[in-house]
Formats: sequence, structure tokens, C-alpha cells
Amino acid sequence: MNLSDFDYLLPKERIAQQPAEPRSSSKLMVIEGENIEHKKFSDIVQYFRKGDVLVLNDSKVIPAKLTGNKKTGGKVECLFIEEKDRDGIFLIKGKKIRLETEIFFKKNIKGKIVEIRDGKYRIRFPDNTTVREVLDKYGEAPLPPYIKRNISLEKYQTIYATKPGSIAAPTAGFHFTEELLGKIKKRGVRIAKITLHVGVGTFSPVKVEKIEEHKLDPEYFEIDNINAEIINKGERVIACGTTSVKALESAADANGIITPISRWSDLFIYPPYSFKSRLNGLITNFHLPKSTNLMLVCAYAGHNRILNAYNIAIKEGYRFYSFGDSMLILGGPIV
Repeated sequence: MNLSDFDYLLPKERIAQQPAEPRSSSKLMVIEGENIEHKKFSDIVQYFRKGDVLVLNDSKVIPAKLTGNKKTGGKVECLFIEEKDRDGIFLIKGKKIRLETEIFFKKNIKGKIVEIRDGKYRIRFPDNTTVREVLDKYGEAPLPPYIKRNISLEKYQTIYATKPGSIAAPTAGFHFTEELLGKIKKRGVRIAKITLHVGVGTFSPVKVEKIEEHKLDPEYFEIDNINAEIINKGERVIACGTTSVKALESAADANGIITPISRWSDLFIYPPYSFKSRLNGLITNFHLPKSTNLMLVCAYAGHNRILNAYNIAIKEGYRFYSFGDSMLILGGPIV
């Protein structure tokens, strides 16, 4: 398929600028076969049954954004990607950023560009200061560029996030509250927690028309023995988010059994794709046009069905993207 096959028109006013309050009050589109229902996310409880397993990604967003200035006063925005020998590798938004350029951050912390490779910048901080120390003290929530409001890092997290490492949130889980998870557990549903640290690969734009030529930057994930066993014993497996799907697919063997594993994955899921893991449902947000997340959802539920659902969502006033509304797709992958 071509990149243009995943494009659609979205009015700007449909881009959510802040999370719903309470989180579970967001809208929920339920898709099962050709049937579409319009609910609130709190209604999702009724679609679970005893023996189900809900898979959640417990990765926590780190304060990955640094804002600074050059000596000339020009503003520079730096998005942390990875740590390398105490230095930081960043994507940088700013003019005339060259080798040896110095960037001044809060509290007079200074970083210097010591390497530029493949559009990524390596910044070194003085006096043996590590990039993690700088981020912990002065970093901000790495909000997507379409979010125009100042949102705290706390609000840009799922309530069950415990393992720091992501530079963007696994947003499908934003809608859950402690109360809602408690109700789901009371129905006899087991919760499995896996970890996939969202990296630049999840949201990097696809720049080639033939999508199979796009390469994803690898992202680290891990599934331990206890949670692999919970998933493998589930009567139905409902994955929350495209990151959970990617981790499950990266860990599944030829028989669909989830193997305990920790490694990096550059798996790119797009139509047509044969799913290995035993998925019976997917909870996901409404994604950006031409995004790899949208491609994964189309691979799971069918391209035409999902694009039709998006058009309906626009007409029905659903909110889109990170802080937007949700979709529950029931049934296994479209073959």
C-alpha cells in the first residue's frame, strides 16, 4: 500500500488539547464486525468477561524535552532520544545548529554539540554531568507539536506508568482510572503489564510513498515470565495500545505463545500483515494521518473499515490524537 492510502482530512478543532476530566469520561467507539456503537470509555467494563486478559504498557514518560538558547539568543528545542556514554542524543529544532554550537539551558547549564549524524545531535554537558541528571532537573514533558497548551508531565502519563524510559506516552491507556481498572478486575479479568519504551520510531513521519521502504528506529521492550504466563493463559487477550501490540508481536512464537524476553524491536506492522500473537481485541486512540500507528490499526482491523470509522468519528465530534477519544476493536485480526 502507499502512504497516501493512510491520509484523511481532520478539522483542527478535532485535535484534543488536554485530557478529559475525569479521564474515563472520554468517548469510546466500539467496533465489532460491521457494527459501530458510541459509548463513554467508562462503559468499556461491559465488554470484558471473566477469563479475559487486559495487556497494559507500564512504560513511564521521562522529561525528555529541553529548551535553551544559543549565544545569539536563538531558541533551541531538544528532544532526547537516547543516552550514549553519559552524553545525550537529541533531535533539535532550531536554526544554524552546527558542530561545537553551545546551547544554554536553565540555571546556566550549558551543552555543546560534539557530533551530528543522520539528523541527530550529540550533546555533551560539562563537569561529568550526565544527560539523565540534566533531564531530571530541567526537562519538561515531551508533548507533541500539535498540543499548544502547557501540560504537566503528570498529566502526560498513564496512571499505571512505573518504568521510566519513554519519550512519548502510550496514549491509549490515558482513559483508565484506578476505579475503572478495579471494576474490570472484579469481572474476573487479569491485568498483564508489559513494557515498551516509546522512542522516536513510533512517531517519526513516513517520508516514502511505498510504505514498505520505511524503516522504524528500534524500541526497547520487555515481557517477564509472570506476565507472559498470564497472557498465554487468557481466554481472550485485549491489548491496550499499538505499543502493546508491537511488544506482543515481537515476543510471539510461530504458535502465538508469548515468550518472556527483553530486547530491541524495529518491527513495522502495516497491511497486509499476519499476526502471530493471539489477539482478540485492541484499545487504541485516533491517530495522525499517514502515521505508523494508523497503519498498525489498519493492519489489525482492515484499512477500509478503519478509515470509514475515522470519518464517522469526525462527523460525530470525536476528539483526536494523544488526548483524544478512544476506540475498542473487538474480534481477532482481519485476515
